[in-house]
Amino acid sequence: MDEQQLVKLYMELTGVPESGARSVLMYIAVPDEAEPTRNQLNGVADGPEAQALGPASSPAGITVPKQRAPRPTLSVVQLWLVFAALGLATMPALAQPASAGGGRLKPSAGMQVFPGETPGELAGGTPARGGLPGTLNGASAGSALPTSPLSLAEAVNTALQQNPNILRAQQDLEANQGIVIQTRAIAIPTVSITGNYRAVQPGDIDTISIPGIPSGVTFGNDQTWSSQIRLTQNIYEGGRLLSSLRSARLLRQQALLQYQVTVSDTVLAVQLAYFDTLLAAEQIAVQQASVELLTNQLVDARRRFEAGTVPRFNVLRAEVELANARPRLIRAENDYRIDKNNLANVLGYNLPKGAQEEIPLKLSGKLAAQPYRIDLGRAIRLALKDRPELSVLRKAQSLRREDVVTAKAGYKPSLQAFAGYDVHNSIFSQDLTYENHGWLTGVQLNWNIFDGLLTRGRVKEAVARYERAGIDLQDEARQIELQVRTAHSSFVEAEQVLESDKQVVAEAEEALRLAQARYDAGTATQLDVLSAQTALTDARNTQAQALHDYMTARARLERAIGANLPGRAAQ
Repeated sequence: MDEQQLVKLYMELTGVPESGARSVLMYIAVPDEAEPTRNQLNGVADGPEAQALGPASSPAGITVPKQRAPRPTLSVVQLWLVFAALGLATMPALAQPASAGGGRLKPSAGMQVFPGETPGELAGGTPARGGLPGTLNGASAGSALPTSPLSLAEAVNTALQQNPNILRAQQDLEANQGIVIQTRAIAIPTVSITGNYRAVQPGDIDTISIPGIPSGVTFGNDQTWSSQIRLTQNIYEGGRLLSSLRSARLLRQQALLQYQVTVSDTVLAVQLAYFDTLLAAEQIAVQQASVELLTNQLVDARRRFEAGTVPRFNVLRAEVELANARPRLIRAENDYRIDKNNLANVLGYNLPKGAQEEIPLKLSGKLAAQPYRIDLGRAIRLALKDRPELSVLRKAQSLRREDVVTAKAGYKPSLQAFAGYDVHNSIFSQDLTYENHGWLTGVQLNWNIFDGLLTRGRVKEAVARYERAGIDLQDEARQIELQVRTAHSSFVEAEQVLESDKQVVAEAEEALRLAQARYDAGTATQLDVLSAQTALTDARNTQAQALHDYMTARARLERAIGANLPGRAAQ
């Protein structure tokens, strides 16, 4: 491994800048020509393209006691100590949350969809103090219902605090952080402590008879004990070391992208539930106006009947129309209650125990159509670029490629360096308290020359999964394009319907006014007035539904494009 590769690996493991890495590594002594370098022991630099390390390169499993064996070459010892030191330095950082800019998983910056409209914004994606990654101000799930009317922006931000899907996604981020730590563990030294005690029958000890010594000479004791602490560092793993670091980075990025998918789905769910509630409230207003008109018509018919100017048939017809209108109002009120419960559930609110049927949730938004223009070609291009689902699959494909590298590492040797301290009782003394102790260090080489085709099977599996990941990516791209085409077509339909209904309410109101005036003048019948009232009610319902469909279609189109995440609005 040359100097540049060593600097890069040190930077990957510790996160220090290049200048700091070079200042540490400059203390590695350059070996003399007569001394074997690490590359001579290891073949070539760690990586998939490394040459196979032959059995004669270094004896496998050698343990060198400090007081008896010669020391290893200076360059090997120093290089190994650097790797051990940087590994130990990174372990606390991996085990604990990192500061901003570190390796800890956290939601991406700016997860607030409507910034500036409500207190408690997400600040740059940094986990709030006392809260999980992505929570707002450490808010817990399931707060009480708000006392003031709720805007759409406040509803979305509330859902980002306490929606169950968001909270589950945050826990998935925490779990993925554990997977990242596990993936990087192969590049970090391990420390182990072992100890054993053994007792055998005295007859099981080898004894050599020597003239002049009646009892002979025994080799060993009937009781032995030993204890050892050892630090082991992987030096070469056939490409798995660098692959594990790349996989850890890919896993972290994939987890954040998957969190964005959940955020996008949650934002859409809140928008749809909010718009449904607004529609239900508008339909109540329409049905109440209809009941009020029919009530006035009934009062007028009774007054005219009492005056003898109209027959009782007019009164009966007015009563029937009013009776038919009241169930529509009751159904609209029930739809409003159900939609408010659905919205409260999406927002993660805890309803009070024994709450009344009509929950105290008020909305400040109104059904209104804001202009929105985007052509189909640009929508498809934005979706293929911005949809987080595609990015998740791209990271998955890269991870499957790393799996191939890891599987092929089974064809290559592995080299570990170790150091430790050993304590054991003397084999030449029956006194168990008489001990020998000292430092030990060495290297260990493992190479499975033939493993029963296990590695070949793993490589075949990894390659197949990598190719399948490519197929999944292509299929998802086609599905997303279909979603965009469908959502765009629905949006165009809703826009055209809304445009056609723009003047219908005003025209229906004018028609009712003229019908009532003609009825008062005696040139129109009661049926004309009732028909005009019914037409006005239908026009108001149609307009409310058209506004709702427009807002819903736009929300679905933005979700299909991937534009309902912060900073991704397609202007």
